[in-house]
Amino acid sequence: MAIKATIFKANLQIADMERHYYQDHALTLARHPSETDERLMVRLLAFALHAHEYLEFGQGMTDDDEADLWLKDLTGSIELWIDVGIPDEKLIRKACGRSNQVVVYCYGGRVAEMWFAQNAALFERQKNLTIINLLSESTKALAKLAQRNMNLQCTIQDGQVWLGDGDASVQVERVVLKQAGSNRMNE
Repeated sequence: MAIKATIFKANLQIADMERHYYQDHALTLARHPSETDERLMVRLLAFALHAHEYLEFGQGMTDDDEADLWLKDLTGSIELWIDVGIPDEKLIRKACGRSNQVVVYCYGGRVAEMWFAQNAALFERQKNLTIINLLSESTKALAKLAQRNMNLQCTIQDGQVWLGDGDASVQVERVVLKQAGSNRMNE
């Protein structure tokens, strides 16, 4: 018998001063049996960073034809495709062909850095691709916030991101490795 997904519920208050987005979201996240708390919280962070009334969680972990999160317009066209972790370059290329914009949030310290270095030349060809590395200290601290029922606050201001639960707060450090619309890679 297959192990079922674990359900997490999050009440997420977002104050994004950069996009002037201030909303509360009641989210239900299904954590695949092989997914870690760290990856779950990175998906939740990605939601907060791109929050929109039509942004949805996908089956990206188990279905290569779906994103971890995506935003579709009213016709079903994919406006934004978001993956977390270190997805295969071929899957990223496919996502870039299907979506207006693709964002990858990689994490994992040295492993993520090596993944990017090995694929940088291939990523350069994708004009609608942004890759952001989340520093390991930040994602490990986010994992400690994971609970089956969460009340979280996310503040985004002046390039800084804070996620907290009232008892603990994590400043999320991000490094842009590739920006959409640019061929230039950051060192």
